[in-house]
Amino acid sequence: MSSQRVVVTGLGATSPVGGDVPTTWGALLAGTSGARTLTEEWAAELPARVAATIAVEPGEVLDRVKARRLDRSGQFALVAALEAWRDSGLDDGDLDSQRLGVAVASGIGGIITLLSNYDRLNEHGPRRVSPLAIPMLMPNSAAANVGLALGARAGVHTPVSACASGNEAIAHGVDMIRLGRADVVAVGGTEAAVHPLPLAAFAQMMALSRRNDDPERASRPWDIDRDGFVLGEGAAMLVIESAEHAEARGARVYAEVAGAGVTADSHDIAQPDPEGVGATRAMQLALVEGRLAARDVIHINAHATSTPQGDVAEVLAITNALGGEIDHVITTSTKSMTGHLLGAAGALESVATVLALYHRVVPPTINVDNLDPAVKLDIATEQRTLPGGDIAALNNSFGFGGHNVAIAFRSA
Repeated sequence: MSSQRVVVTGLGATSPVGGDVPTTWGALLAGTSGARTLTEEWAAELPARVAATIAVEPGEVLDRVKARRLDRSGQFALVAALEAWRDSGLDDGDLDSQRLGVAVASGIGGIITLLSNYDRLNEHGPRRVSPLAIPMLMPNSAAANVGLALGARAGVHTPVSACASGNEAIAHGVDMIRLGRADVVAVGGTEAAVHPLPLAAFAQMMALSRRNDDPERASRPWDIDRDGFVLGEGAAMLVIESAEHAEARGARVYAEVAGAGVTADSHDIAQPDPEGVGATRAMQLALVEGRLAARDVIHINAHATSTPQGDVAEVLAITNALGGEIDHVITTSTKSMTGHLLGAAGALESVATVLALYHRVVPPTINVDNLDPAVKLDIATEQRTLPGGDIAALNNSFGFGGHNVAIAFRSA
């Protein structure tokens, strides 16, 4: 694989705290929670009734006819992709479609389309099932529709690795560029799973917070009283391209994607390795690929979902990966505000990490009232300023099945 430098030139998002990147970023800096108590009739009997639902419905942004042909996850992805594409400036110039790729991840895919059509089948018979159900529910639907919208012909891909999916899409896009298969790749993740079945299933696993009467304080990474994550929905996309291609067209560069580390725990289908060995190695591999040393890392946007076991396992992994350099690293978890977007989490948090480097400011982690004594990290509980000069940051994503992906970003 070549040492081709890869840079970020476009950002897009639709999240529980904002309908685009500027509003999402502003909300994160302000410490705004996107969580709410679900008041829909179908949620009444659920043990966990808190979710971080989208701030701006995609129907307010997309053409209604086009939106109706997409699962909710596909709608989110298209909104974020089109924003990122406009932001990159590539919509104003000529680009060889044979050199444009797409990698859009999802942890669950078109589950709302699947379950709603199953209900229709049971209630009204097979003739009432939508003829568009399969193209809408298939896991690659979001990626395919983004590829169609952008005219991508270098390859359209859908990594599925649970909550590490969004970061794995970024890693895949970097590989496409460094292997010479593309000059530009739209990468990211999407998820739309705020539905009774996923909520009930996660609750049965004791994975969700049950602070039903206090939703904005339910997601509390590293707090001693954390009791599970808050399910979120939305999408985020990044346009990445070779530094050579970006320079040739005079593109604005947010940051460099220095490297990616991808590992597997082979420990348990749902629980993280308590020693964090695989997560440690993912961070170390990202630094090696990016030709970075531990001392270069100034900031980490952690996976930190607000689960009792996972948060502490990641702290151990971070400490092992960075060793004595951990003292000057400012760590945050934007999931405290957005909730956990599953397959879109890594992408949204990579957008936040890139913007932290670009603007030299770290968003806070909210709801840390009593820091767990096991957490020996510098946790940002208010906005924190990053130093000038050449600095690097890590974004971690870990998923059921033991998937670990760390992305290393370097300031532009």
